[in-house]
Amino acid sequence: MAGKQSQLEALIGPVVESLDYQLWGIEFKSQGRNSVLRIFIDTLPGREGGISLEDCTKVSRQVSGVLDVEDPITEEYTLEVSSPGVDRPLFTLEQYQLWAGAEVNIRLRVPFEGRRKYRGIVKGVEDQDVVVIVDDHELLFPIESIDKAQVIPRFD
Repeated sequence: MAGKQSQLEALIGPVVESLDYQLWGIEFKSQGRNSVLRIFIDTLPGREGGISLEDCTKVSRQVSGVLDVEDPITEEYTLEVSSPGVDRPLFTLEQYQLWAGAEVNIRLRVPFEGRRKYRGIVKGVEDQDVVVIVDDHELLFPIESIDKAQVIPRFD
């Protein structure tokens, strides 16, 4: 899947950027006839405002055209374009560094110390590892071992 992920990012990233948005991340869930390609877009750093339905529609139309021509996914799938939202998923080391101090839910690809799910505070990044404080213990998770991570929104 890492190869497919890189291929999709290489195709979709330039399209999203040409429309003045930031590609936050891509999820592809292969489930037969119910497969979903989910693209998360965000505003460029330094820009005010959020992502609207019109923004998602504009990106969806452009990305759909590129995917139709390049055809990187041979099975049937549904294309979804979305804002990352307040419970945004984290995909890259840069995003973990940006969200240092935030509480996150992390699901690992394989169990670590008998668990796949963790909840903790992102401390930062060391080399290719995400540093998370879980129950007063500092844990290092290699970025490639993380299946999914989402910020837990705070409403203070």
